[in-house]
Amino acid sequence: RFKFAPPNLRGVFDIARPGGDDIFLVYEDERWSFNEVFAQIDALAAALVDRYGVAKGDRVAIGMRNYPEWVMSMLAIISIGGVSVSLNALWVEDEIDYALVDSGASLLIADEERIGRSINPCRRLGIRMLEVRAASPSGDDVDQWTDVVVPGAAMPAIDVGWNDDATILYTSGTTGRPKGAVSTNGAIVSSVMAFGSRAAVDVVRAEAALPAGAAPAPATPLAFILIVPLFHVTGCVPVLLSCVVTKSKLVMMHRWNAEKALELIERERVTNFIGVPTQSWDLVTSPRFGDFDTSSLRGVGGGGAPAPPALVERVAGSVKSGGPTLGYGMTETNAYGPNNSGVDYVTHPTSTGRVMPIMRIEVRDPDGRQVPTGQRGEIWFNGPMLIRGYWNKPEATAETIVDGWLRSGDIGRVDDEGFFYIEDRLKDMILRGGENVYCAEVEAAIYEHPAIHEAAVFGIPDERLGEEVAVAIHLVDDATLTPEELRAFLSTKIAAFMIPSRVIIVADPLPRNPAGKFLKR
Repeated sequence: RFKFAPPNLRGVFDIARPGGDDIFLVYEDERWSFNEVFAQIDALAAALVDRYGVAKGDRVAIGMRNYPEWVMSMLAIISIGGVSVSLNALWVEDEIDYALVDSGASLLIADEERIGRSINPCRRLGIRMLEVRAASPSGDDVDQWTDVVVPGAAMPAIDVGWNDDATILYTSGTTGRPKGAVSTNGAIVSSVMAFGSRAAVDVVRAEAALPAGAAPAPATPLAFILIVPLFHVTGCVPVLLSCVVTKSKLVMMHRWNAEKALELIERERVTNFIGVPTQSWDLVTSPRFGDFDTSSLRGVGGGGAPAPPALVERVAGSVKSGGPTLGYGMTETNAYGPNNSGVDYVTHPTSTGRVMPIMRIEVRDPDGRQVPTGQRGEIWFNGPMLIRGYWNKPEATAETIVDGWLRSGDIGRVDDEGFFYIEDRLKDMILRGGENVYCAEVEAAIYEHPAIHEAAVFGIPDERLGEEVAVAIHLVDDATLTPEELRAFLSTKIAAFMIPSRVIIVADPLPRNPAGKFLKR
């Protein structure tokens, strides 16, 4: 681990305090300075302790779209030793109910739409509610941010340790329900510093590759555009926290739109574009791409799904002052992992890149033994940035983390230059536009319909999203069901991105192998 790492995330957050009157957050027409943001953070932290009685280790849930208050909430919760629980903003009431019960949250901070989906579970469970940006209060028992968060209060003095829990991020589950991945302060500090280390190495390599006598381009102020949800590890760690430690501007979008992103890139001189391949594709193929000044961009890419080589070439040819990037990380690694960018990415477009400090990666066979270079096996990770486990799920933790190594569930190989290639998945999972969709979770919801006898959910290729969700269904005798009826049924049970866009109803029983498992391929 890094010898001079801050002792906790509060120490990381304090790096940004000297940003002063410089702009930290941009949202629509709002511009928030570092001073203004930290005044809100301190006031919320004081309210969490004094009004809501949040103590070290207590869980506080956040449920909202990408608003400045999301950033303020997370930083305040963690600064007082609380555990920030990120709720997927796309979840319906049943999914929110499950996560609130599972995490044991005592308070929910949410926007008006998410309060509407959460108010019944919160009232049933006795969870207090703090509402953000409401057109009108959602109820007498729902506090309003502007009433509670009054700038001027001091940050409470709480001793927070390296091994104290900091975040719970929910990942879709192979057993039908999402799992809460728990990260300590030290794990996230390690990931943030590792990203900084890798960025420093990239700068040195770029300068070393310049022709003799050529001067490097002058450094430009960093500005990240936030195009992925903050409840995802990518938005939360490599995007948000990178802006914190570098005292950089974070440009937040209300929702993804390529033309709006191009406007913001030009207006705010955005340097870093980190999303999923779908968004990179939308950006560089926009009919209006040439209408905007994108010369500030230094990197376009992200992770969440493999990028087709054609996209790598398109980005490399379109972004004149920068190039394509790809990262291979997971919620369980706090988004850190192999990275591919620049010349490496152009020459190795199907690789997810090489390992960097402070992580070890091995390719192993089913018995956990490391395989020779070039052979396929499961990717295993090791390092201080790993989660400590899954909340209240010791069996799932023991299955995923073995002797300090994390099993990725991805099949891949490493070549003799150290480039990793991800080729398949052990998990029954679909990668749809950067969202993990576990087939078992969707199947569990489908089987609740009384007309379903058999259902097999699987991914089908999609040029823009990477994969789309499909299901093959065999109905019970004499039952009838249309795809539209199934989707309407699922709309109250699972998030919209998980609902199959392709529904195939077959007359015969679904094909199975000798062990009784569906032959999804």
